[in-house]
Amino acid sequence: MKVGILTASDKGSRGERTDETVKVISDIIHQAGGEITDYVIVPDERSLISANLIRMSDELKLDLILTTGGTGFSPRDVTPEATLDVIERQVPGIPEAMRLKSLAITPRAMLSRAMAGIRGKTLIINLPGSPKGAAECLGVILPVLGHALEILRGDAGDCAR
Repeated sequence: MKVGILTASDKGSRGERTDETVKVISDIIHQAGGEITDYVIVPDERSLISANLIRMSDELKLDLILTTGGTGFSPRDVTPEATLDVIERQVPGIPEAMRLKSLAITPRAMLSRAMAGIRGKTLIINLPGSPKGAAECLGVILPVLGHALEILRGDAGDCAR
């Protein structure tokens, strides 16, 4: 599983904040047998987020892109919109499952605007910007990621089982 991580953070892109969430995501992906092949931190700019999602998907041909940050209510939080700009098909069950699990922990989970979708053969998933939130959400979706990526690549067998 070739994975890219995109962090959307104005302060992080200016070097004013350390991106601690990327370390948590990377550790979880490595433990699951995945390989982080690209990482970028960009300001909360819709066009920059979209351009990097396209680059990772179309040029690098990554299996999975995980974004972190920019899914809240702030006027600068535009990661879901940038994701919608580039995906061809939505996968609503992934963010629904993440929110459902997170709601058991905090009612603030209902404020997440995270999206997930498919571009070509790449699955793109928006994760929270906090290390704790990203880890919790990855824990929810990890059990199905392998199968999801097999289906996208055309490697899955009988999915009805």
